Amino acid sequence: MITDDSEIQADVLRRALVFASEVNFDKSPPVTAQKIHRFIREVTGSADPYAKVKKHGNDLAMQMYPELKKSVELSNNALAVAVRLAIAGNIIDYGTDSHISQEKVEKAVGEALRLPLDGHALEVFAEAVDLADDILYLGDNAGEIVFDRLLIEQLPSEKVTFVVRGGPILNDALMADAEAVGLSDIVSVIDNGSDAPGTIFEDCCEDFRRRFEGADMVIAKGQGNYETLSDVGREMFFLLQPKCRVLAEHLSSEIGSLVLMHKKNDLEKGVR
Repeated sequence: MITDDSEIQADVLRRALVFASEVNFDKSPPVTAQKIHRFIREVTGSADPYAKVKKHGNDLAMQMYPELKKSVELSNNALAVAVRLAIAGNIIDYGTDSHISQEKVEKAVGEALRLPLDGHALEVFAEAVDLADDILYLGDNAGEIVFDRLLIEQLPSEKVTFVVRGGPILNDALMADAEAVGLSDIVSVIDNGSDAPGTIFEDCCEDFRRRFEGADMVIAKGQGNYETLSDVGREMFFLLQPKCRVLAEHLSSEIGSLVLMHKKNDLEKGVR
C-alpha cells in the first residue's frame, strides 16, 4: 500500500524475518504487531500507512449509517440491535483483510441480525449500563467506530468516554477518525497514548490508566483489545468477532460469530 520500491519492500521483509526469529511468544500478538509496524513506518517514511483505507472505512460506514440508525430506532429492542451492529462493525479490519467491500460489510450486518447472541450477557450488559455513572468505551478500527456510534447513541452519552489509539497502527481509529464520524460531537473522546493495536496497559498514558481503573463500566471492542485485556483484573465487557481459529477456540465460538462476553472481576483487585 505504501510503496512499489522493491528494495524498500525487501528491507522491510528482512527486518520482519529477523524480528520474527526473536519474538517473545509470551507477549500478546498486539505487542508483536506494534513493533513490526513501528519499523515499517521508519523504513518507508510513511507516518500513517493505513490513512487511505481508514478514510475509506469511515466513508463507507457513514454512507450506511442513516439506514442502520433507522433499523435500530424501528426495532423492538434498540439496545440489542445496536449491540449486534456494533459487533458486526468489527468486520472492518484491514489488519486481517485487505479488501473490505461494501457488499462484505452489508453481509456482516445481515448476519449480525440473525446470528445467536448470548442473551444472559446482554441482560447483564443492560443492567451495567443502567447502574454505571462512568462508562469507558475502548474503540478498535476506523469505520467500525461508526457502528460503535449506533450503540453509544443507545447509552447515556453524558456518562460515556470513547477511547482511540494514541498513534497510527494498522487501521485502528485515531482522534481524527472519531471527529470525522461525529463521535466527538456526542461523547467525550480521549486517546490512550499508545500505538499498539490493542490496549497494552503499561504502554498507555497515565490519564487513560487512571480512567480505566476508575470507570464503573468498561466496554472493549475487537480482537486486539481482548488479546491484551482478557487477563486484566477488572470487570469488563468484550464485543468482537473472532477472526482466527486460535481465538475462536479460546472463546468456544466460531470464526465470525457474535461475541458479547462479560468478564467478571475474578482476578486480584487492580490491573496486572
